[in-house]
Amino acid sequence: MRSPAKINLGLSVGPPRPDGFHPLATIYQAVALYDDVTAVVRDDDSSVSVEVVGDFANDVPTDETNLAVRAAQLLQAEYDVEEGVDLTIRKTIPVAGGMAGGSTDAAATLVACNRLWGLQLSQSELQHIAAELGSDVPFCLVGHTALGRGRGEQVTEVMSRGTFHWVFAIADGGLSTPSVYRELDRLRPLRRVETPQVRPELLSALLSGQPGALAVALSNDLQKAALSLRPELGDTLQFGLDKGALAAQVSGSGPTCLFLAADSRSAVDLAVELAESGLCRMVRQAEGPVPGARILPAPVNR
Repeated sequence: MRSPAKINLGLSVGPPRPDGFHPLATIYQAVALYDDVTAVVRDDDSSVSVEVVGDFANDVPTDETNLAVRAAQLLQAEYDVEEGVDLTIRKTIPVAGGMAGGSTDAAATLVACNRLWGLQLSQSELQHIAAELGSDVPFCLVGHTALGRGRGEQVTEVMSRGTFHWVFAIADGGLSTPSVYRELDRLRPLRRVETPQVRPELLSALLSGQPGALAVALSNDLQKAALSLRPELGDTLQFGLDKGALAAQVSGSGPTCLFLAADSRSAVDLAVELAESGLCRMVRQAEGPVPGARILPAPVNR
């Protein structure tokens, strides 16, 4: 299984609902930065295990708090599955970096276990299960570019032309999404918050396929809160702009910073500059949009 990272091209956040969640209007895009999940059936018992390898393995829990484990267990409970599964996650997507790293692993696990256990669930049935696991998990099943509403779990694909070139500056440490939302509420207690809406110019920019148009349409209501908690991210954003990025923005709740480049060559140049800056832990490049969680073809033995 291969499942992509997500970024939020526009993120509008409303006031907290009675259940504590914030209503959102967001445009997601899946980008070609992937985690791979391997699932092997256990027919001797119904346990679910997970092993994590790769760049961020030390940052990922391997107990029942792991979102991929929860995804497999939820499928077992909902559909009376008696078989277990051994999961292996190869991490490339940052953990607690605002790019849905845990959510995309959960999405990949849903697709893998659906196939492995012969459940034959439809996409809409998987979407329903995904929404119980987290706000970003349904989008990670769909991928491409999509509108998210509710708390982000109500997903509708939107039209997008062309390919966009992104560079990601991955910070040391993570940022807790709940803490960023709490900081957002603290920073705007007296401000009247309108119903969250996607900016029409963002949809037009995606339809045009022009990176210059997209650059001026990006937005993120959580950025101010993320910068309040991690002020040094402002230096990273400004550095990227100074080195030629068309736009710079905190990714979701942060602390990963994303930069839109004019083309693939510009993205390479910007990535080199950021890697040499000392402002971030590592740098990654990726194109978008790409499909959501999908099963990779088996290698051909020759």
